[in-house]
Amino acid sequence: MLQHSFCHIPGIGLKSERKLWRHGIHRWEDWLSCEASVLSEAKRALAKPSLEASVQALARRDAEHFAVVLPVSEQWRLFPDFRDSVAYVDIETTGLGFGEDSITSIALYDGRQVRTYVQGRNLEAFEQDIADYDLLVTFNGKCFDVPFLERHFRTRLTKAHIDLRYVLRQIGYRGGLKACEKMLGLGRDELDGVDGYFAVLLWKEYQDTGDERFLETLLAYNVADVLSLEALLVHACNARLEDTPFHALHALESPVAAANPHLAQAAVIEHIRKRYGLYG
Repeated sequence: MLQHSFCHIPGIGLKSERKLWRHGIHRWEDWLSCEASVLSEAKRALAKPSLEASVQALARRDAEHFAVVLPVSEQWRLFPDFRDSVAYVDIETTGLGFGEDSITSIALYDGRQVRTYVQGRNLEAFEQDIADYDLLVTFNGKCFDVPFLERHFRTRLTKAHIDLRYVLRQIGYRGGLKACEKMLGLGRDELDGVDGYFAVLLWKEYQDTGDERFLETLLAYNVADVLSLEALLVHACNARLEDTPFHALHALESPVAAANPHLAQAAVIEHIRKRYGLYG
């Protein structure tokens, strides 16, 4: 989809981009050979450096370049070209408020395998592992996950980033991650009804008791949050593609998510609900 994009060129907005598509200018190489009646010589000349930079950036797989130049509403266009180097990421925290809060666990899914990182065990390994990917995908990560990660690792996470909360909103999916999953028909099975506050309590119980079942259930929940992101993003991209001339060319197949390597413990979930009155 990136090679069909012109809205990142200076002076070309989304309306102008659609006009180009209607005139058969579908790819970057079409631009320079188009008739003067469609684009003036001045506009073609002005765009040339931007187009050349785009060609070079895509050739070297520089997702950050396109994250900078594309409008925020069009960041989804990165996904088809960088799908093989995506990190779906979600964090859980102690829930003490941003100033005192800390990360308890991180889940990373790349469409093939799942990795988890736990405070006091291997949390620091995340910083090196995330560097292997070109594109970050989260749900509400711009407001939550990324600020926490940057504060913890004391670095700027400048990687190209698609925040699904905003992409899904553009196609009418509103609410939190679980609400969006339900709209797409995705279920949580034994984790149904477990939320971020529940995850905070799971960590607290694990810290208080040392019982690994609480940690295992927390990680199962954390991983569930990333396993659905690919399906949601594919659905959103296909919905956005339907509004272009390129849906037939680039429609994405729905993915088969990996199995969750962690098992939520029903007895643990019931214990938390009973102890903290989390029924109904």
